[in-house]
Amino acid sequence: MRFLKSAALAAAVLAVSLSSSLADTFKLAVTDVEGLERLQVEWGPFKNALENATDHTFEFFPVTSRTAAAEALRAKRVDFVVTGPAEYIVINKLTEARPLIGLGRPDYFCAVVVRADSGLTRPAELKGKKVAFGDIGSTSNMLCPMQLMADYGVDPVKDIEKLHTSRNIAHEALKKGDVAAIGINHNSWIGTRNKDDSVPNGFFRVIARSGDLPNDMIMAGAHVDPATAQSLRQAILDNKKSIIAAILQHEENDKYSGMDLVAIEDGAYDLVRSMYTTAGFPQYDKFIGE
Repeated sequence: MRFLKSAALAAAVLAVSLSSSLADTFKLAVTDVEGLERLQVEWGPFKNALENATDHTFEFFPVTSRTAAAEALRAKRVDFVVTGPAEYIVINKLTEARPLIGLGRPDYFCAVVVRADSGLTRPAELKGKKVAFGDIGSTSNMLCPMQLMADYGVDPVKDIEKLHTSRNIAHEALKKGDVAAIGINHNSWIGTRNKDDSVPNGFFRVIARSGDLPNDMIMAGAHVDPATAQSLRQAILDNKKSIIAAILQHEENDKYSGMDLVAIEDGAYDLVRSMYTTAGFPQYDKFIGE
């Protein structure tokens, strides 16, 4: 009897050991970084800090697009993805992947900006006028400013002539008067404005600002064991200081300066789902612009 008990115990220990070894290496993707070399340069320190914090191994899985990230999650070829709020909404719809850790960005909100000499003081006055937005599908450069305009009674689909371009080109178009307003990530635009020595102080006016947007995130594939995901979440939160420092090592991640790492749940992203509906994409089952 004692032999049987010992054998059973040994089998249980072996099963746990095998299970742990199978779950010890995870694939990690970042949706807005293409190519393995860029991943290693920009996110390598983060990967190393993640491994130190969790005692697991992470391997980069390069993706060429947001769609590729979703397909990899659905096929269980990648386990965790670093992505933004707008991307999460579609990926969640397509794969049932879930939020794990929020990458809190300070001053992460959008604004509607006009020239101060335009005479425009309220979003309602933009009806019938040309408004430039940033990258198609961007949370802060498209979806948020469109929702912001809708909150002030302007239908961004029907009431304005909208165009999409880069932040720098939108800034130049507003400066020249080619557009009446831009809808933009406020913090990023401030950086562009402050580098522009050709305009005097007070040249622009913000006529509407949103509240803070939901966080960027690390999301876990639906196939990742919930208990494992929870253990990883706690380890990340317990070691957030070193992980944050690792993320900020590369200048491409300067947008996260002053960041925090926080536990998040799906409900925090219902606001972004509303933005999709406002922008004319109520199914949120495909990436805008892809």
